[in-house]
Amino acid sequence: MLSPVIKINDAAKKVARGDFSVRLEEKSIAKEIEEIATSFNIMVKELSNTETLRTDFVSNVSHEFKTPLSAIEGYATLLQDERLSKEEQALYVSRILENTSRLGKLTQSILSLSQLENQEIVLQKESYLLDEQIRRVLLGYEPLWEEKELNIDLALEATHYYGNKSLLAQVWSNLIDNAIKFSKTGGTLSIGCRELEGSVIVRIKDTGIGMSEEVRMHAFDKFYQGERSHSTQGSGLGLALVRRIVTLCGGTIEIRSKEGKGTEILVLLKSTPPPVA
Repeated sequence: MLSPVIKINDAAKKVARGDFSVRLEEKSIAKEIEEIATSFNIMVKELSNTETLRTDFVSNVSHEFKTPLSAIEGYATLLQDERLSKEEQALYVSRILENTSRLGKLTQSILSLSQLENQEIVLQKESYLLDEQIRRVLLGYEPLWEEKELNIDLALEATHYYGNKSLLAQVWSNLIDNAIKFSKTGGTLSIGCRELEGSVIVRIKDTGIGMSEEVRMHAFDKFYQGERSHSTQGSGLGLALVRRIVTLCGGTIEIRSKEGKGTEILVLLKSTPPPVA
Protein backbone atom coordinates (compact mmCIF):
# COMPACT_ATOMS: atom_id res chain seq x y z
CA MET A 1 0.00 0.00 0.00
CA LEU A 2 2.95 2.33 0.66
CA SER A 3 4.22 2.48 -2.94
CA PRO A 4 1.12 4.10 -4.54
CA VAL A 5 0.89 6.55 -1.62
CA ILE A 6 4.49 7.67 -2.22
CA LYS A 7 3.71 8.09 -5.94
CA ILE A 8 0.71 10.31 -5.12
CA ASN A 9 2.87 12.35 -2.78
CA ASP A 10 5.59 12.77 -5.43
CA ALA A 11 2.99 13.73 -8.03
CA ALA A 12 1.47 16.37 -5.71
CA LYS A 13 4.94 17.88 -5.24
CA LYS A 14 5.39 18.10 -9.04
CA VAL A 15 2.04 19.87 -9.36
CA ALA A 16 3.16 22.30 -6.66
CA ARG A 17 6.21 23.08 -8.82
CA GLY A 18 3.98 23.82 -11.80
CA ASP A 19 4.25 20.51 -13.68
CA PHE A 20 0.71 19.78 -14.88
CA SER A 21 1.74 16.98 -17.22
CA VAL A 22 2.11 14.52 -14.35
CA ARG A 23 -0.34 11.60 -14.28
CA LEU A 24 -0.83 8.70 -11.87
CA GLU A 25 -1.30 5.01 -12.60
CA GLU A 26 -4.97 4.44 -11.76
CA LYS A 27 -4.78 0.69 -11.09
CA SER A 28 -4.13 -0.08 -7.43
CA ILE A 29 -4.60 -2.90 -4.93
CA ALA A 30 -6.75 -0.58 -2.83
CA LYS A 31 -9.98 0.77 -4.28
CA GLU A 32 -9.68 3.98 -2.28
CA ILE A 33 -6.18 4.68 -3.63
CA GLU A 34 -7.42 3.96 -7.17
CA GLU A 35 -10.24 6.49 -6.76
CA ILE A 36 -7.83 9.11 -5.43
CA ALA A 37 -5.49 8.55 -8.40
CA THR A 38 -8.38 8.95 -10.86
CA SER A 39 -9.62 12.12 -9.16
CA PHE A 40 -6.07 13.49 -8.97
CA ASN A 41 -5.56 12.99 -12.72
CA ILE A 42 -8.86 14.72 -13.54
CA MET A 43 -8.03 17.56 -11.18
CA VAL A 44 -4.58 18.15 -12.72
CA LYS A 45 -6.11 18.18 -16.20
CA GLU A 46 -8.68 20.77 -15.10
CA LEU A 47 -6.00 22.88 -13.42
CA SER A 48 -4.05 23.09 -16.66
CA ASN A 49 -7.05 24.63 -18.46
CA THR A 50 -8.42 27.12 -15.94
CA GLU A 51 -7.49 30.26 -14.05
CA THR A 52 -6.57 28.06 -11.09
CA LEU A 53 -3.11 27.83 -12.59
CA ARG A 54 -2.17 30.88 -10.58
CA THR A 55 0.75 30.28 -8.25
CA ASP A 56 -1.13 31.02 -5.04
CA PHE A 57 -3.89 28.55 -5.89
CA VAL A 58 -1.44 25.77 -6.77
CA SER A 59 0.46 26.41 -3.56
CA ASN A 60 -2.74 26.07 -1.54
CA VAL A 61 -3.73 22.86 -3.34
CA SER A 62 -0.33 21.38 -2.54
CA HIS A 63 -0.64 22.42 1.10
CA GLU A 64 -4.11 20.89 1.44
CA PHE A 65 -2.86 17.62 -0.06
CA LYS A 66 0.20 17.48 2.18
CA THR A 67 -1.51 16.82 5.53
CA PRO A 68 -3.66 13.80 4.58
CA LEU A 69 -0.91 12.39 2.35
CA SER A 70 1.60 12.58 5.19
CA ALA A 71 -0.87 10.82 7.47
CA ILE A 72 -1.52 8.07 4.93
CA GLU A 73 2.20 7.56 4.36
CA GLY A 74 2.85 7.44 8.09
CA TYR A 75 0.16 4.87 8.87
CA ALA A 76 1.12 2.79 5.82
CA THR A 77 4.69 2.69 7.11
CA LEU A 78 3.51 1.58 10.55
CA LEU A 79 1.48 -1.23 8.96
CA GLN A 80 4.69 -2.84 7.73
CA ASP A 81 5.55 -3.77 11.32
CA GLU A 82 4.73 -7.49 11.60
CA ARG A 83 4.50 -7.24 15.39
CA LEU A 84 1.33 -5.15 15.27
CA SER A 85 -1.76 -6.54 16.92
CA LYS A 86 -4.98 -6.94 14.90
CA GLU A 87 -6.46 -4.01 16.81
CA GLU A 88 -3.55 -1.77 15.87
CA GLN A 89 -3.72 -2.86 12.24
CA ALA A 90 -7.45 -2.13 12.13
CA LEU A 91 -6.86 1.31 13.68
CA TYR A 92 -4.15 2.27 11.16
CA VAL A 93 -6.22 1.03 8.22
CA SER A 94 -9.20 3.09 9.43
CA ARG A 95 -6.96 6.18 9.66
CA ILE A 96 -5.74 5.60 6.11
CA LEU A 97 -9.33 5.28 4.85
CA GLU A 98 -10.34 8.47 6.68
CA ASN A 99 -7.58 10.43 4.98
CA THR A 100 -8.23 8.95 1.53
CA SER A 101 -11.85 10.03 1.98
CA ARG A 102 -10.65 13.51 2.89
CA LEU A 103 -8.50 13.63 -0.26
CA GLY A 104 -11.44 12.46 -2.35
CA LYS A 105 -13.65 15.26 -1.03
CA LEU A 106 -10.89 17.81 -1.60
CA THR A 107 -10.33 16.82 -5.23
CA GLN A 108 -14.08 16.81 -5.88
CA SER A 109 -14.43 20.30 -4.40
CA ILE A 110 -11.54 21.60 -6.53
CA LEU A 111 -13.06 20.07 -9.66
CA SER A 112 -16.52 21.46 -8.93
CA LEU A 113 -15.20 24.94 -8.20
CA SER A 114 -12.93 25.09 -11.25
CA GLN A 115 -15.80 24.01 -13.50
CA LEU A 116 -18.25 26.50 -12.02
CA GLU A 117 -15.78 29.38 -12.24
CA ASN A 118 -15.70 28.89 -16.01
CA GLN A 119 -19.47 28.55 -16.30
CA GLU A 120 -21.75 31.52 -16.90
CA ILE A 121 -25.10 29.91 -17.67
CA VAL A 122 -27.10 27.52 -15.50
CA LEU A 123 -28.47 24.64 -17.57
CA GLN A 124 -30.74 21.68 -16.79
CA LYS A 125 -33.35 23.72 -14.97
CA GLU A 126 -36.54 22.17 -13.66
CA SER A 127 -39.49 23.06 -11.43
CA TYR A 128 -39.50 21.51 -7.97
CA LEU A 129 -40.32 22.11 -4.32
CA LEU A 130 -37.34 23.78 -2.69
CA ASP A 131 -38.59 23.14 0.84
CA GLU A 132 -38.79 19.40 0.16
CA GLN A 133 -35.24 19.41 -1.21
CA ILE A 134 -33.93 21.07 1.95
CA ARG A 135 -35.76 18.52 4.12
CA ARG A 136 -34.17 15.65 2.21
CA VAL A 137 -30.68 17.15 2.51
CA LEU A 138 -31.19 17.68 6.25
CA LEU A 139 -32.30 14.07 6.72
CA GLY A 140 -29.05 12.94 5.14
CA TYR A 141 -27.22 14.53 8.08
CA GLU A 142 -29.48 13.00 10.73
CA PRO A 143 -26.71 10.84 12.29
CA LEU A 144 -24.56 13.95 12.77
CA TRP A 145 -27.19 16.21 14.35
CA GLU A 146 -28.47 13.37 16.51
CA GLU A 147 -24.92 12.72 17.74
CA LYS A 148 -24.72 16.36 18.83
CA GLU A 149 -28.24 16.23 20.27
CA LEU A 150 -29.25 19.31 18.29
CA ASN A 151 -32.75 20.73 18.43
CA ILE A 152 -34.08 21.10 14.88
CA ASP A 153 -36.39 24.08 14.28
CA LEU A 154 -37.94 24.04 10.81
CA ALA A 155 -40.05 26.76 9.20
CA LEU A 156 -40.18 25.46 5.63
CA GLU A 157 -43.13 26.84 3.72
CA ALA A 158 -44.15 25.23 0.43
CA THR A 159 -41.74 26.94 -1.96
CA HIS A 160 -41.84 26.37 -5.70
CA TYR A 161 -38.60 27.03 -7.54
CA TYR A 162 -37.36 26.77 -11.12
CA GLY A 163 -33.63 26.11 -11.35
CA ASN A 164 -30.83 23.56 -11.31
CA LYS A 165 -31.77 21.07 -8.61
CA SER A 166 -28.35 19.41 -8.40
CA LEU A 167 -26.41 22.65 -7.95
CA LEU A 168 -28.65 23.96 -5.19
CA ALA A 169 -28.50 20.63 -3.38
CA GLN A 170 -24.75 21.28 -3.02
CA VAL A 171 -25.52 24.66 -1.46
CA TRP A 172 -27.86 23.27 1.21
CA SER A 173 -25.53 20.34 1.87
CA ASN A 174 -22.51 22.59 2.49
CA LEU A 175 -24.41 25.07 4.65
CA ILE A 176 -26.15 22.44 6.78
CA ASP A 177 -22.91 20.49 7.19
CA ASN A 178 -21.15 23.65 8.41
CA ALA A 179 -23.99 24.55 10.77
CA ILE A 180 -23.84 21.11 12.40
CA LYS A 181 -20.04 21.01 12.42
CA PHE A 182 -19.72 24.29 14.31
CA SER A 183 -22.69 23.77 16.64
CA LYS A 184 -22.27 23.00 20.30
CA THR A 185 -23.81 19.87 21.78
CA GLY A 186 -27.45 20.53 22.66
CA GLY A 187 -27.65 23.62 20.46
CA THR A 188 -30.36 24.58 17.98
CA LEU A 189 -30.30 24.39 14.20
CA SER A 190 -32.98 26.55 12.58
CA ILE A 191 -33.83 26.32 8.89
CA GLY A 192 -36.51 28.26 7.06
CA CYS A 193 -37.54 29.08 3.52
CA ARG A 194 -40.34 31.14 2.02
CA GLU A 195 -41.34 33.10 -1.05
CA LEU A 196 -41.44 36.89 -0.79
CA GLU A 197 -42.15 39.42 -3.52
CA GLY A 198 -40.73 37.43 -6.43
CA SER A 199 -37.84 36.00 -4.46
CA VAL A 200 -37.06 32.92 -2.39
CA ILE A 201 -35.40 33.39 0.99
CA VAL A 202 -33.58 30.53 2.71
CA ARG A 203 -32.26 30.98 6.25
CA ILE A 204 -29.94 28.56 8.05
CA LYS A 205 -29.01 29.48 11.61
CA ASP A 206 -27.03 27.72 14.34
CA THR A 207 -26.22 28.55 17.95
CA GLY A 208 -22.63 27.41 17.62
CA ILE A 209 -19.24 29.03 18.07
CA GLY A 210 -19.82 31.82 15.54
CA MET A 211 -17.18 33.83 13.68
CA SER A 212 -15.01 36.81 14.40
CA GLU A 213 -15.47 39.79 12.08
CA GLU A 214 -12.21 38.94 10.31
CA VAL A 215 -13.27 35.35 9.65
CA ARG A 216 -16.70 36.50 8.45
CA MET A 217 -15.15 38.94 5.96
CA HIS A 218 -12.96 36.20 4.43
CA ALA A 219 -15.35 33.26 4.78
CA PHE A 220 -15.99 33.02 1.02
CA ASP A 221 -12.30 33.15 0.06
CA LYS A 222 -10.90 29.96 -1.45
CA PHE A 223 -8.96 27.84 1.07
CA TYR A 224 -9.64 30.27 3.91
CA GLN A 225 -10.54 28.37 7.07
CA GLY A 226 -10.00 30.81 9.93
CA GLU A 227 -9.44 30.04 13.58
CA ARG A 228 -12.88 28.46 14.02
CA SER A 229 -11.81 25.57 11.75
CA HIS A 230 -8.74 24.51 13.69
CA SER A 231 -10.62 21.76 15.48
CA THR A 232 -12.49 20.52 12.42
CA GLN A 233 -11.58 19.01 9.07
CA GLY A 234 -12.29 20.91 5.90
CA SER A 235 -10.71 22.23 2.72
CA GLY A 236 -11.83 25.84 2.96
CA LEU A 237 -13.61 25.46 -0.39
CA GLY A 238 -17.18 24.82 0.74
CA LEU A 239 -18.35 28.41 1.09
CA ALA A 240 -16.45 29.51 -2.03
CA LEU A 241 -18.35 26.82 -3.92
CA VAL A 242 -21.64 27.87 -2.32
CA ARG A 243 -21.21 31.53 -3.27
CA ARG A 244 -20.30 30.67 -6.86
CA ILE A 245 -23.42 28.51 -7.27
CA VAL A 246 -25.69 31.13 -5.70
CA THR A 247 -24.18 33.82 -7.94
CA LEU A 248 -24.67 31.64 -11.03
CA CYS A 249 -28.32 31.24 -10.03
CA GLY A 250 -28.67 35.03 -9.91
CA GLY A 251 -28.88 35.15 -6.14
CA THR A 252 -27.00 36.58 -3.18
CA ILE A 253 -25.70 35.11 0.07
CA GLU A 254 -25.03 36.89 3.36
CA ILE A 255 -23.37 35.81 6.60
CA ARG A 256 -24.39 37.22 9.96
CA SER A 257 -22.32 35.98 12.86
CA LYS A 258 -20.95 36.79 16.31
CA GLU A 259 -18.30 34.87 18.16
CA GLY A 260 -19.80 32.57 20.76
CA LYS A 261 -23.37 33.25 19.64
CA GLY A 262 -23.72 31.37 16.37
CA THR A 263 -24.02 32.03 12.65
CA GLU A 264 -26.91 32.81 10.33
CA ILE A 265 -26.72 32.37 6.55
CA LEU A 266 -29.25 34.11 4.32
CA VAL A 267 -29.63 33.02 0.70
CA LEU A 268 -31.78 35.12 -1.61
CA LEU A 269 -32.78 33.60 -4.95
CA LYS A 270 -34.83 35.10 -7.75
CA SER A 271 -38.09 33.25 -8.24
CA THR A 272 -38.20 32.88 -12.02
CA PRO A 273 -41.22 31.13 -13.56
CA PRO A 274 -40.54 28.21 -15.92
CA PRO A 275 -40.80 28.93 -19.66
CA VAL A 276 -44.18 28.42 -21.24
CA ALA A 277 -44.25 25.25 -23.34
